[in-house]
Amino acid sequence: MILETERLILRKLEEADAERIFLMDSDPEVMKYIGVPVSTDIEESKHLIRMIQKQYDENGVGRLAVIEKESELLIGWSGLKLLTQETNGHQNVLELGYRFLSESWGKGYAVEAGIASLEYGFNELNADTIYAYAHSEHDVSNHILRKLGFEKTSEFEEPDGICFWYELKKEKK
Repeated sequence: MILETERLILRKLEEADAERIFLMDSDPEVMKYIGVPVSTDIEESKHLIRMIQKQYDENGVGRLAVIEKESELLIGWSGLKLLTQETNGHQNVLELGYRFLSESWGKGYAVEAGIASLEYGFNELNADTIYAYAHSEHDVSNHILRKLGFEKTSEFEEPDGICFWYELKKEKK
């Protein structure tokens, strides 16, 4: 599965992506609102990639590597995953997520990748609603979700603080 935008290619994660994923997940600024510790070992990134590859096989969907066409470098990941564990009272629903290397921030990549992922979810996976959530203090992520058309419908508590829960219905896209 490959999604393409004007500046980006979204493709399945590969083991060769581990170095760039580790670079991203070992950055305290990137991980500030994620609720998991900063990576300290590339093996954690390899494990994450294997976990996501397993999601492709088991659920038919998972986060995708985001490749900047111009540099041909992985700049983050984005896309849909099936929430198999209950989150804010929801389970077995599609959730949009993204994470980018800090050098790629402020360039509109999260919105561009998000639009491609939402189009895939609504048009190819026939989803009626796609969900997302962000830490309440993560102003940029909350702004991105609103820019993509998501509506905040509730809040819930995670160990690291309050998260805002968002929904986007197909007919409102």
